[in-house]
Amino acid sequence: MTEPKRITKAVFPVAGLGTRFLPATKSVPKEIMTLVDRPLIQYAIEEAREAGIEEFIFVTSRGKSALEDYFDESPILEASLKAKGKLDALEALKETNMPSGQIAYIRQHQARGLGHAVWCARRLISPDESFAVILPDDVISAETSCLKQMVDAHQEIGGSMVAAMEVPSKETSSYGILDVNEDMGSLVSVKGMVEKPAAEKAPSNLAVIGRYILTPEVLKNLEKTEEGSGGEIQLTDAIAREIVEGRGVYGYRFQGERFDCGSKAGFLQATVAFALERADLRDELRLFLHERMAMEQAAE
Repeated sequence: MTEPKRITKAVFPVAGLGTRFLPATKSVPKEIMTLVDRPLIQYAIEEAREAGIEEFIFVTSRGKSALEDYFDESPILEASLKAKGKLDALEALKETNMPSGQIAYIRQHQARGLGHAVWCARRLISPDESFAVILPDDVISAETSCLKQMVDAHQEIGGSMVAAMEVPSKETSSYGILDVNEDMGSLVSVKGMVEKPAAEKAPSNLAVIGRYILTPEVLKNLEKTEEGSGGEIQLTDAIAREIVEGRGVYGYRFQGERFDCGSKAGFLQATVAFALERADLRDELRLFLHERMAMEQAAE
């Protein structure tokens, strides 16, 4: 078996309007919303870098210029920080700069779903290379980043791979669910994928979350994938075609905690969890939470 090529490109679908966070997202892209002191997109970029990603492809839409500006250099701000001796802030700022040629922006002119967003990046993906897809809404706290875990596993087995986690049966209708062929521990081989099944019809409780490693064949499949409900092209349908055509598709049970920052509750939970991991914030926040809970209990 030929060893798969190293994954060096990642696609970030960031064209969504973020309507669940209105009115904040009327003028601020959802991906720029701050989780503690870094925007959501920064967590995704750092995860990709840890996994060895060298080229970053953003699928955007109108109104996302702030997202593009975030990764550009800011000479005036940098000069001001340097002059004031704020070297820690300067170093943190430099971590957001992306070298010329390392980042590309593609416009998704119509909101036609995740599959269509990934397809929009097709001309920047070589026909012989697999690539990663990261959904910034899914923020994962892990000792080794989720994508790095997947890239390491992919190096051994190849094929297409999706990040998977076990969810309560009552929540299967909110996810794409894997139909498992063989359970190998961290890896499972997949014989099917069902989009948002009711609990009684779900083939398992292994849900797909926002990390993918895809073969270039998936892009070809997206060319043929028909629109589903709402006129959207589903990425899971294109991945499922790989199974039909006899190519390997795997689920990867990652080690880590996932937060759904596409929802308000998930965003707040992530904020608390990440702040509690910070030595400069945890004591004060822990005291506040303790006092707050005591007040609520006393009021009941």
